[in-house]
Amino acid sequence: MFVDRFGRKHTALRISITERCNLRCRYCMPEEGVDLSPRSDLLTFEEIERLARLFVCGGVDKIRLTGGEPLVRKHVEDLVEMLGRLPGLDTLALTTNGMLLPRKLPRLRAAGLDAINISLDTLVPEKFETITRRGGLENVLQAIEMAMAYGYDPVKVNCVVMRGVNDDELLDFVEWTRHVPIAVRFIEYMPFQGNGWSETGFFSYADMLERMGLFYPDLQRLEDDPNATARTWRVPGHRGTIGFIASMSEKFCGSCNRLRLTADGSLKVCLFGQAEVSLRDMLRGGASDRELDEAIRNAVLRKQAAHAGMLQLVDQENRPMILIGG
Repeated sequence: MFVDRFGRKHTALRISITERCNLRCRYCMPEEGVDLSPRSDLLTFEEIERLARLFVCGGVDKIRLTGGEPLVRKHVEDLVEMLGRLPGLDTLALTTNGMLLPRKLPRLRAAGLDAINISLDTLVPEKFETITRRGGLENVLQAIEMAMAYGYDPVKVNCVVMRGVNDDELLDFVEWTRHVPIAVRFIEYMPFQGNGWSETGFFSYADMLERMGLFYPDLQRLEDDPNATARTWRVPGHRGTIGFIASMSEKFCGSCNRLRLTADGSLKVCLFGQAEVSLRDMLRGGASDRELDEAIRNAVLRKQAAHAGMLQLVDQENRPMILIGG
């Protein structure tokens, strides 16, 4: 298995398959946009499959496809089918903004997509346009409904919480779980290059829980998987759940089991780490599977015990989130 110096076994891989997106979310993409890699620099489906096979042979049992927006990549359904056939892979998941999901979901489901996360930061149309710099809230809501209709249970809904922007909707999202089998996951606002992060806009897990506790005093803590990113709670009687991803205020580096592969083929062992290894260059340079496996293991061994605090991360160089993958 891919084990680091601290005994963490890495069983989850996030693969970004495109740098492009049909939204322009403020916390993900700099206002001026980003310089996209030439298409020839991105991994082909065949290269992705070869690397994914190596990771699965090394103990990875869950792969999540991300972007950018992964559904803007042409023929993504073919890639899902290719990866879904990998022996030893238990879960193939997708993180999407939902805009294109309704027309692609039937084939994705048939191709073997096991789980779906849909990003949605507001239930207010005008605010949706402010956050994403685009319209389309109804499309996302339709995607969530369709995912539930296709049997995804739960459908995970990712909500980045920003003070003064959408923190006033927390209770609306909690109330949404009363009759609907969704898992709303509130994500702390994280600093990335060019995303305008500020301490005044930060709204912590503790702040969220305190506000919810005033209206739902019987909120119940649920048991989580040892490697879970979210701390999960449920309001008694609600069909769905709520979770909190507290990457900044209560980071969970000690149980991190995740690796990341960027769309241009670089391995990142930490979301906030600067170190990268270009597996693409090795692939195209004729590296054998053994050499690629060794490069992955060496990168994992260099993984730090924990990432820096949020106030330090503001000043550190890193890719914008859209060029890393959600």
